[in-house]
Amino acid sequence: MPDTLEATRHDVELPPDLLAFLACPTPDAWVDWALDNPELLLIDHAQCEKKAASTAMSLLYRYVDQPLLLTKMSQLAREELLHFEQVVKLMENRGIAYRHLSASRYAEGLRRHVRPQDPDRLVDILIIGAFIEARSCERFARLIPHLDDDLAKFYRTLVKSEGRHYEDYLMLARHLSAVSIDERVAFFAGCESQLIVTPDTAFRFHSGVPV
Repeated sequence: MPDTLEATRHDVELPPDLLAFLACPTPDAWVDWALDNPELLLIDHAQCEKKAASTAMSLLYRYVDQPLLLTKMSQLAREELLHFEQVVKLMENRGIAYRHLSASRYAEGLRRHVRPQDPDRLVDILIIGAFIEARSCERFARLIPHLDDDLAKFYRTLVKSEGRHYEDYLMLARHLSAVSIDERVAFFAGCESQLIVTPDTAFRFHSGVPV
């Protein structure tokens, strides 16, 4: 199905602002790649949930003078760890052993553009967090029509939570910046879309398209 038609169908499940936030839809080639690698999909999904919790915790420790950030990151860390537990349990039920996978280029490809000094550094990290959560949400929605009932049901619950995480990250970025973040959002949107549509050597939840 063409990407444009998929994006239209997503309007039923995903908030229009989230779809507009992403500069491109996930290509069909990635969806096919994911369906050909169901074990890797779940293993890397578990790692993504764990990394998301770790990112939230690191922000909790670094920015102790930001009450709103502390509240949101504490909530997010708990929820991401719950998701991690749920994915691991789902894998166990399917006979999939959890193992370490090398990281995809995605997060590092975004974080290499983070400005070095705060508050700019924090704002960039929060914007990147919004993109990671929004893309995760969009990819869950892309996969749901192709999955078995149990996994599709689980991913439907994640669409809601990841969408909320995207909103929280973006809200915090706006709240903590003294100037408009629109230019930085546009910059990272371009970086993120390139990582999504260009060839990648290894399948991961946030990888690009197969070589």
